[in-house]
Amino acid sequence: MFKVAEFIYPWGGGHYSRMMRLDSELRAIRDDIEYHYATRSPIIERLRERLPDAGQNIHEILMPIPIGGSDGPSASRSLLNFFLPIGGPTLPSQIASFLRAEARLYDTERFDLAINDGDMGSNVIASRRSIPCIFVTNQYKPRLYNTRFYLRPAAEFIARQIAKATRILVADSEPPNCICEYNLNIPKELQAKVEYVGHFADSEPPRRTAGPTDLEGLIGAAEFGYWMRTGDAATNNTTGDAYERAFAEHPMRDLRRIVSHAKKDASIDRVLGRDGKTYTISEALERGVDWLQIDVGFLSTTERDTVLARCRYAVVNGSHTVLGEVMGVKAKPIIGVPVYDEHTNQIMWAQEHGLGILAKSPPEIAAAASSMLDSSGEFGGALRRFAAGFRRGGAKRAARIASDMLDK
Repeated sequence: MFKVAEFIYPWGGGHYSRMMRLDSELRAIRDDIEYHYATRSPIIERLRERLPDAGQNIHEILMPIPIGGSDGPSASRSLLNFFLPIGGPTLPSQIASFLRAEARLYDTERFDLAINDGDMGSNVIASRRSIPCIFVTNQYKPRLYNTRFYLRPAAEFIARQIAKATRILVADSEPPNCICEYNLNIPKELQAKVEYVGHFADSEPPRRTAGPTDLEGLIGAAEFGYWMRTGDAATNNTTGDAYERAFAEHPMRDLRRIVSHAKKDASIDRVLGRDGKTYTISEALERGVDWLQIDVGFLSTTERDTVLARCRYAVVNGSHTVLGEVMGVKAKPIIGVPVYDEHTNQIMWAQEHGLGILAKSPPEIAAAASSMLDSSGEFGGALRRFAAGFRRGGAKRAARIASDMLDK
């Protein structure tokens, strides 16, 4: 039996979702692997729920994560944490502790292969022990704007650690169809170990085992925008606050929208009617309510597929995984409301390629949403071309590469 370790960075949900798709594909082609997983809260809880039999093979490693601020991750507080214990040990202390923990795990389990998504520390440990490792990513050395003063040295350091991987797998199409192009900037000397495997987005629609839900029935043939809240708690809340401020703008007073909160909390589910009253989703369906806004804590996979298929446009914060699903799989235009520079880079790329609009302030967001109902067709040609060149199947290709590396 081979031993494979999957190290998942816990900031946001994209690293976890990508790794789980890769994990499923690797399990489908190999039955001679003992799997180990390393991460921290909140991802470790999701792993334990998904893989209840994994038991002691799920390892808690306290990987350092950015410190949250009032508007998402705080670059200034994260920089200060390098010198001061803000909400916990200093950053150098955290880094040293987590690298020691990962080194102990490597020495105890003696892995044959490590697959790292977002955790470049594991690249360092694997390199020192001559263990082959894969780094799955959508960024290498991103362009920086608001945070360039604080994070340029950190970005340079991170890039050097990413470069230590045996193989670097970019979860995107090759340029010129590469959404994360402005987040890469990979030097020529590193290109030999880089492969664009394609997006990890689901290739097939989810299998439906029951009839339409009340939400799907309520949507009907209405024209609406899909407003998606995603990311870690700070990013999710910052995105939600930006949406709420946009909803208060005059152009939004009559625009239907569905807001998914990405939180498993049924108390969020509600419908705001044009009469100003609030209903449950089932009440709104039964009474034929003329709805203005539907809030949903957590959409099922089939509901999410339905909403994406029927919406005129999607409002997103710029998550790479989400952008691929919306623009590549469903060929829908986006309004991008970035929280930090990685998002800005990807939304700028989408705007430059005629796939959506970058909007930062509430008036800009509201104006973009208003214009989308009139002009979403203007994006159609660019979206069709992009979707035609959109490379899916990244998880399957990554799994094959991992399998080949085990057999060498």
